[in-house]
Amino acid sequence: MTTPSGSGGTTRAEGAINDPGAQKVARAFVVAMNGALRAIRLYPVENTAVQKAIAELGSSAERVREVDGSCALRRVGDFLFVNDTRLRLAFDNYAAVASLLGMYREAGIGGLEVLEVPPPRAWVVLLSFLQSPPLEYPAEERLAQLVSRLDAANVPQFELYAASDESQGAGEDLDARERARQTYMRSLDVTREVITSARIGRSPGLKRVKRAVQGIVDAILTDSASMIGLTTLREFDDYTFVHSVNVCILSVALGRRLGLTKIQLLDLGLAALLHDIGKSRVPLELLNKRGPLDPADRLSLQTHTWQGVLALFALPTGGVRPWRSMTAAYEHHMRTDLSGYPKPARPRTLSLYSKIIAVTDGFDAATTTRVYQDAPWTPADVLLGMRDNPSLGLDPVVVKAFINLTGIYPVSTLVVLDTFELAIVIAANPEATALSRPLVRIVMDDRGNLTNDPTLVDLTVRTPTNQFARTIIRTEDPQRYGINIGDYFA
Repeated sequence: MTTPSGSGGTTRAEGAINDPGAQKVARAFVVAMNGALRAIRLYPVENTAVQKAIAELGSSAERVREVDGSCALRRVGDFLFVNDTRLRLAFDNYAAVASLLGMYREAGIGGLEVLEVPPPRAWVVLLSFLQSPPLEYPAEERLAQLVSRLDAANVPQFELYAASDESQGAGEDLDARERARQTYMRSLDVTREVITSARIGRSPGLKRVKRAVQGIVDAILTDSASMIGLTTLREFDDYTFVHSVNVCILSVALGRRLGLTKIQLLDLGLAALLHDIGKSRVPLELLNKRGPLDPADRLSLQTHTWQGVLALFALPTGGVRPWRSMTAAYEHHMRTDLSGYPKPARPRTLSLYSKIIAVTDGFDAATTTRVYQDAPWTPADVLLGMRDNPSLGLDPVVVKAFINLTGIYPVSTLVVLDTFELAIVIAANPEATALSRPLVRIVMDDRGNLTNDPTLVDLTVRTPTNQFARTIIRTEDPQRYGINIGDYFA
């Protein structure tokens, strides 16, 4: 772990995490490594994209060496360190951090150090080995196998070593937003592992999944605003994983609003996190197909509901099957009149969990850019459609509860105020009667200038004449103003 710097009990890592310069260099290295991994996975080594990604990785590693005198990337629990700098999670690196943490765990390593300047071939060999670890060996033996492979390939520029004690780092003081980020990251990592393992025919257990859901439930019960805010972070390339985590967070928050007990919230969270596990049995080329789906493709994609039941049956559970999760996986695209899909063989009553997940799944999907949806709906428009369009087949009581949870203007909505300022909705107003007056951050002044320090404003505040100081007059598309919503929640 880290060593004390000598005065006041402050560790070097504590200083580094608050050093913008150190964070910038560390973030560039991690993002470059993740980019190189993806390039190698997608293209032949001779491809220009791979060569460019490797060159960027080499340059960022040298920059780390210039600043710190060494270059090491290590995992401690659920944190990534570049030398002694613990990486802060942000919108532009959270997917890279989650991906590298998952790769390290699967490869059975705790870190790697760059001993000397590696040629491009050495980077390619290292990254190829890391993303194709010797899974035929137990986790504790994979490190030795990887080291042996590097030796055989004549790549001496790197040193791999075992993971540190995962309890280290857990005791560090984290603010509410940082704890929420960490919970989100851990859940994303677990979801990626489960769905990827199911896709390649492995059978991951449910223990880590349940721990991740426990973290989400605890976070919702203590600081729901921070967790709901993170559902605005959407990584296009990781849609299935991010969508599953978002649906889990929104479902648990909605279940809490409906009065479910903590045990019920844990069951609901598990069902929500795994509701799309059936997509692990759908061909990747179909999931990533651009443009509208033809009827045959749509029918194939719709099989993910009953395929999800089969995938959950295949998970080793220690004797207790996740029946409620199976039901939700099967029912979450059924409508209250039993239209939708799959078509039931006999009359049935949809479970409450399925009704909740249908609402949160539809909300997150409609507000997210996907391969076949370039222009997502605004959150406010999606809520309006859910409320006023009975053909969607959503339970009206659950929809009403969801609107009460999010407010008429959900978190991440960009709104125009009657002062001609632009603001982003940060949270629903704690005052239950103020659904149309959320808490917002002013991101653009009345002259069209972006603000450097967005001010938090409660729209229920009144002037001395008892008039509301600010009122929402309409919603807007953030892309029109070049505003990245996720930057205000990371």
